[in-house]
Amino acid sequence: MYSDDSVLYLCCPLLLGPTLLFEKLSKGGEAPRRFYACSACRDRKDCNFFQWEDEKVSEERLKARKSENQLKRVGFTQQQQCNRFVKFASLAVHEKRFCQDCQLLLLPAEHGAHSAHSCAAVSTAQLRRPSTLLRPLENKKSYAQYLFTERSAHFLLDTVTALGYNMVLCVGTPRLHEFIKLRNLEEKQPLIKSLLLDIDYRYAQFYKQEEFCHYNMFNHHFFNGESSSAVLQAFLTESQEERVVMVADPPFGGLVKPLAHSFTLMSQTWRKLQNSDADMPMIWIFPYFFEPRILECFPSFAMLDYQVDYDNHPLYKHGKTGRKQSPVRLFTNISAKDFILPKDEGYRLCSVCERYVWSLNKHCNKCNLCPSKDGREWKHCSLCEKCVKPSWKHCTTCERCCLPEHPCSQSDETPGCFTCGSLKHKRRAGKEAVFVSGGSGPDGLKPPSRRERLKQFMTGVGGVGHNLSCTPQNPGGVQVLEGG
Repeated sequence: MYSDDSVLYLCCPLLLGPTLLFEKLSKGGEAPRRFYACSACRDRKDCNFFQWEDEKVSEERLKARKSENQLKRVGFTQQQQCNRFVKFASLAVHEKRFCQDCQLLLLPAEHGAHSAHSCAAVSTAQLRRPSTLLRPLENKKSYAQYLFTERSAHFLLDTVTALGYNMVLCVGTPRLHEFIKLRNLEEKQPLIKSLLLDIDYRYAQFYKQEEFCHYNMFNHHFFNGESSSAVLQAFLTESQEERVVMVADPPFGGLVKPLAHSFTLMSQTWRKLQNSDADMPMIWIFPYFFEPRILECFPSFAMLDYQVDYDNHPLYKHGKTGRKQSPVRLFTNISAKDFILPKDEGYRLCSVCERYVWSLNKHCNKCNLCPSKDGREWKHCSLCEKCVKPSWKHCTTCERCCLPEHPCSQSDETPGCFTCGSLKHKRRAGKEAVFVSGGSGPDGLKPPSRRERLKQFMTGVGGVGHNLSCTPQNPGGVQVLEGG
């Protein structure tokens, strides 16, 4: 989509790599128009890059972008970070300091320059657990980081071990990566080799070059260029004699199609090295309501009932019930029958489906499956001939099950947008849409509740410079096309 010369000015100012190409959906039959926007930020306040596809960019503007990008480059290269860590590890205990303001391991010569900052001593245990030392990024519209609880991290590690994998490609899963390294130190089980690909460059100061790559999963961009992509290539080449699995935990609001494209590229590389037609084994961790979009990209995937929870997320905690349960699940192309979910945490084996499910996910003999997606016990609707959520009721007007309060239409085909009820536009089936700011909704339509807005945020937003939900306040939208 772009030449080598255009990569520079089609990279966002935050240096997150090549932008994505979007198409603005028109309201009244107008011709759609395409533009480039940041791949990883969905708020224009975080990254204001915007360029129409057919826009002519002057040489002065290109030079200004180049200068801006140069100013925002990281202070140390990855090789320099590795050299610093070797020196840091050899220091005496009282010399090991960490600047909490700069989020940086300090060498003795740097202590004076950071004397006015908040600094703390660093233990060997903390060096082995950088996710506990680094402050989680909290901007929900760009770099929000949610880290696995020890329960979920141990389950994932135990699972990949039980499945016989001895190489793990950790994409956006820093805590799993460090758990693997910690278990290797115990020398009680066969060693597992892991490679962390993550957009948080702070992890580079804790790992060797063959253990970490600075990577943006939304556009398959390696920040250190060929040297980093060569690390992945070497890792996958080594897997020819071993068993490798990819475990990915993208931001919850990430656009599914760009993510799937990146994962497909990695699978294609692995498949070529293996000289095989099979796909690389993958475990994609994502909210359950993205299931249709994930299956559209990866039809061979299945969703497991295991609920992933996070240490620093206010809602996704283990032991919650009803709507408060974590909606995050495992999507995988590995056979669901091979996953053993812990019975002491509320999972059971369904003898009919021959797979582990949540205790409230009761088998329906009419549907011949365990239908629940959200952890609640679903009920069967004889009119729809399928199981639905317990809060849904059958609407004789719409001839389908839905929430009691919903936009109801008398016609056989629902006009306008099913998402927000507006008659001024129609959401394209199967397309990922984002709204265009400045729109106005239909008069008299009830604004969405806080829960509905949260659901819209979780099901629609993506790693781009816009909110991906179609709402009454923001009808219409744009469609992501490809990287640019």
